[in-house]
Amino acid sequence: MSHAPVVLGIDLGTTATKVVAAGSDAHVLHQTERGYPLRTEEPGEATQDAVQVRDAAIAALAECVGWAKEHGHPVAALSFSTSMHTVVGLDSAGEPATPSFNWADTQAAEVAARLRSDWDASSALHRATGTPVHTQSVMVKLAWLTGSRPDLTRDVVRWCALKDFVVADFVGGFVTEYSLSSGSGLQDMTTLRWHEPALEVAGVRADQLPEIHAPTDTLPLKSQVAKAVGLPEGLPVVLGGGDGPLANLGVGAVSPGVAALSLGTSGALRVTRDRPGVDDRCRTFSYAMGDGLWVIGGAVSNGAVVAQWASEAFGVDVADLLDEAAAVPAGANGLMALPYLLGERAPWWEPGLTGSFVGLRHSHGRAEMTRAVVEGVAQQLALVRDAVVDSGAEVRAVRATGGGFRSALWADAISAALDIDLELAEGSGGSGLGAVLLGWRALGEFDSLERAAELVTPEGKVSPDPAAAREMARRRPLVEQLHATLRDFEL
Repeated sequence: MSHAPVVLGIDLGTTATKVVAAGSDAHVLHQTERGYPLRTEEPGEATQDAVQVRDAAIAALAECVGWAKEHGHPVAALSFSTSMHTVVGLDSAGEPATPSFNWADTQAAEVAARLRSDWDASSALHRATGTPVHTQSVMVKLAWLTGSRPDLTRDVVRWCALKDFVVADFVGGFVTEYSLSSGSGLQDMTTLRWHEPALEVAGVRADQLPEIHAPTDTLPLKSQVAKAVGLPEGLPVVLGGGDGPLANLGVGAVSPGVAALSLGTSGALRVTRDRPGVDDRCRTFSYAMGDGLWVIGGAVSNGAVVAQWASEAFGVDVADLLDEAAAVPAGANGLMALPYLLGERAPWWEPGLTGSFVGLRHSHGRAEMTRAVVEGVAQQLALVRDAVVDSGAEVRAVRATGGGFRSALWADAISAALDIDLELAEGSGGSGLGAVLLGWRALGEFDSLERAAELVTPEGKVSPDPAAAREMARRRPLVEQLHATLRDFEL
């Protein structure tokens, strides 16, 4: 018996690839997953084995195709989503000559600091490319690799993102798309071509990089992968995009003024608009989604990881500790935290930052300290929102997703810091569903991505407590002052 066709969204993540099956109604029918390690053995290292990721993607896809066949769902197309800010060097045979460097890799920290010390030059690159000059930037990673690591680069002929390597196996071409490349720091926001000044900093040539396509462009599936996964040769493969922009699409945050907020180990806030651009102080990023839409926002390095840190430090289960912290009044009885356990990205883009508590008293215990770090993360997300607004984008609604929201404290603290309702969209399918919807758009099922996003509706709502919102607003300028005071603190 034949059922409705599905598009399979292949989401290449940091530690696992997920394949999401969904129809044109945006309803997720099935999901498969294959994991792989993230290597972190050297100081600052966060790398992946590109071949392992490719093989995991094929295995997860084959399993999902098997489910689709068993349940009578024809596969209409494949579409990709991927974690952004990755780079891998390829040899003359197109095989990896280096590890794939992940967004979290900070081995280029000294290069990033040197580039940022020239504010005029670094801000010009940021405004041209939409990507902060930071260790997560592919431009910065390449500047480090080509300038300092001949041991790693001697066999490299070409450079690409991890997804580009995987897609090459699927379709046979050396291609990327302007959603993913918009987060590389190498692409001009206005022309959607490689930006020559950034290439010069990176130490690479345009002919060493993939050909740039639109996210909705399709190429035919090669016979080798088709046979391996049980699909017909020539099936449309939609190039897809970065997981940040596609997460907005996947939670339905595509209309102007509707932001997507994610809270996992790290966090992010992004709002969609119809043009690129960053704020005057270069606190935000600007990444392409497709169809002329862009997301403006920022990612924070410290999300729910701060609660896990507190759990380990105090030897208490994280859920129980968050329940204790929820009983503490907003403001943590006078305690404040700058929760920069992992440095910080938006809005500061300073990987060397360290965390601190301010206002610590004898009466404060683990509940107050946990509440303070949670509120510190919430304040960072509010500062990102403020920078987004300064860039000229409205934020009138927020769709929230992520494992952190299993605790009511996170939702309460963030809604208070933003002083706005959080529309919870945890079951939406995230960037994998975003890839599916982009795929249906590429097939002509929708006349716009806005129409696709209308199909995704939130599951619940958390409203801010007025007193908590006032307290968070009162304290937010203090966060900026404390950051400015303590940023250069070193032991």
